[in-house]
Amino acid sequence: MDRRGLFGQVAGGLGSVALASLLRAEHPPAAGSHFPARAKRVIYLFQSGAPSHIDLFDHKPALARHAGRELPDSVRAGQRLTEMTHKQKSFPCVSTVFGFPRHGACGRPLSELLPHTGSIADEICLVKSMTTEAINHDPAITLINTGSQQLGKPSLGSWLSYGLGSESRDLPAYVVLISQGTGRPGGQPLFSRLWSSGFLPSRHQGVRFRSGRDPVLYLGDPPGIDRGGRRKMLDGLARLNRLRARRVGDPEIDTRIAQYEMAFRMQASVPSLMDISGETAGTLQRYGPNVGQPGTFAANCLLARRLAERGVRFIQLFHRGWDQHGNLPAQLRGQCRDTDQPAAALVKDLKRRGMLDETLVVWGGEFGRTVYAQGKVSGGNYGRDHHGRCFSLWMAGGGIRGGIEYGRTDDFCYNVVEKPVHVNDLNATILHCLGLDHLELTYSHQGLEQRLTGVEDALVIDDLLA
Repeated sequence: MDRRGLFGQVAGGLGSVALASLLRAEHPPAAGSHFPARAKRVIYLFQSGAPSHIDLFDHKPALARHAGRELPDSVRAGQRLTEMTHKQKSFPCVSTVFGFPRHGACGRPLSELLPHTGSIADEICLVKSMTTEAINHDPAITLINTGSQQLGKPSLGSWLSYGLGSESRDLPAYVVLISQGTGRPGGQPLFSRLWSSGFLPSRHQGVRFRSGRDPVLYLGDPPGIDRGGRRKMLDGLARLNRLRARRVGDPEIDTRIAQYEMAFRMQASVPSLMDISGETAGTLQRYGPNVGQPGTFAANCLLARRLAERGVRFIQLFHRGWDQHGNLPAQLRGQCRDTDQPAAALVKDLKRRGMLDETLVVWGGEFGRTVYAQGKVSGGNYGRDHHGRCFSLWMAGGGIRGGIEYGRTDDFCYNVVEKPVHVNDLNATILHCLGLDHLELTYSHQGLEQRLTGVEDALVIDDLLA
């Protein structure tokens, strides 16, 4: 090496050390739990498209008296309307066509479409006063998953991965599973940014598992490459990457090294994870007839339990098809056939294995549906538009009080009249269950200490906690 090259290398080395020091100061590692945790992990059963709270959870027997009548202006109170109904000249109320039998020692009324959920009524906390300011799907799903309607923010699962890491060495901290409902094929698209790490280091982004021969894309070795050969390739690549990391000080290079190693370990761990042949016949039967069909909600619920057993921190199931603008009664039956039995089986399975107390299960969508019909009501057939002012979801396990209801809506299921819970309050409460203070879990980005719940007030709902 000549004199000029030597000084160039030394200057570059000093610069990379200084840059790395600055980056570490700007992005310090998360400190872990802020206080004792009630849960170790989350299984989030996200129902994409917005289930109708009126037809499933929020029973209003008196609403039948208003059926066919115009929704009073005093109730609607200038609410923004979506593109689907803003040109309607009439907004007639429509009550549900489904019965609401009572379940459990708590005597909770639930739609007749949810008999299996009824069997866990004493385990779940039903929140009836959820609220969001978003009225269209993509902004609303983005808000409830990332704490903001703006794109580019980290998802809830990424924040948990950043704050707590993973208990598993052989699987990612954050796994995503997607299923398509039979009630309404197609439905709203789901974009990978919903499980993105945003401005957090990329190792915290969710990894999507798929049905079919390759559960994780690009994980398998090409023909002619065996495990020994792959190990040698990764060792050589890691040496080159470490040299580059020392030169430029980019922390993403270290992330890339770690992700290559994770992929290598997943080549051994994923096949055994996906093999359900060791499950008992009784277990498979409890999850329902679709459990053996990869990619269904039932199969994903069973897989979620297996991921939880292996230490995955955040497991998110997206089930599409809940956007019932028309033909709601028939479509809702299909969606509930998909989800009712598997979701209840998951809660029971976790409890049977002694895992429910340390696993927080959440079931819900991005908003609710309007009490007024979209289009015409004909022969008991109707549809409902988007509604963000109030909706329902349920939680179980992981430090949540079972057998209770929280919050109340008016007689039209239209406005929250008692104990509102904003989607950021929900996220603050989820973080709290895992031992994280939403005000303290921050990351320096663009000159701000960013956090999941944003800059506006968000509250942990203590009444939901066991």
